[in-house]
Order: sequence, then structure tokens, then C-alpha cells
Amino acid sequence: MSVFNLDKSMDRARERMGLPGRVSTRKPRSDRGVSRLDPRVLKWLTVELSGQDRPSISEMRERLARRCRSAEIRPPARATVYKLIDSLPTPRYRVNELPASVQSALYNFEPGSEVPGHQLAFYCFNYGDLRAMSFAAGLPWLAIHQALRLPGYRPKCRGLIEAVARTRRI
Repeated sequence: MSVFNLDKSMDRARERMGLPGRVSTRKPRSDRGVSRLDPRVLKWLTVELSGQDRPSISEMRERLARRCRSAEIRPPARATVYKLIDSLPTPRYRVNELPASVQSALYNFEPGSEVPGHQLAFYCFNYGDLRAMSFAAGLPWLAIHQALRLPGYRPKCRGLIEAVARTRRI
């Protein structure tokens, strides 16, 4: 038995602060942290969202709902689609196959390594010259969208990627 009991400590803190005790006695889900989305739906979503330009999400959801109905699968909720947009894998690029200006922006990557698109966009906009930024501006929309969510931009660099996203309607 441990000297420090976290549950009792939390209960005492709740009492001191005048907060109600534990509200729920439900057990956490046994599949917590595991996607409950049908793999076919995930594959269809990946194909729908992997284009160069951002698709209309409402039209894409309608097409996806039709496919799900025909396969007798429950279509994903709108919130699920938006969460997946933030976490779907972006295309990967081999460093030694990229232009020289982009390679110099990727200063801490080895030549044979692969870089996800969103990380490539981040490095090009943050550390690259004009050619590297131009290359990054032409990446698929999903890479730019996910790069926007990364922390650590320099202020002026952040403005450049936001301008690209606005121009491309990402």
C-alpha cells in the first residue's frame, strides 16, 4: 500500500474547494483510445481528402453517406470527419528527392529520411527561402491544414502560411 493515495487526496481537495464529489461511477470504455470507425469508411475518407485542393466537406459527407448506406455501415458524424482531418496521414516525401532549397530548410533531417507533408510545410515556411516556401505553398491542402496546427512558428512565417491557406481556401 502506498503512503500517497491520489483518490483520497483528490477527494479532500474537492471538499476544501466546495466542489461536489465524484459524479460518475461509470467505468471507462474498454475500447477507449481505439477507433470505432469502420476501416472501409476510413479508407474512403482518406481517398476523398487526399486531393490537391480542399473538397467541399458537406458534398464529401453526402458522397460518404451514400457509400455507407449502400454498404450498410453507419456514416461517421460531422465532428468525426473534422477530427480525422486533423489526424489523417499526409503524403511523405524523401528528403534527397526534394529540391535543394527545400533540403536546406530541412536542416536536421538525414538525406534518406522521409518527412510527412505537414512537417515539410512547417520547415519550409519557418526556415526556408522563397523557393522553399513556394514549394510548400503547392503541397496538398491537408498538409498545409495540419501544418497550421503545429506550434512554434516565427510570427512573420505564421503570417505567410496563413496567407497561403486563405488564398487556397484551406
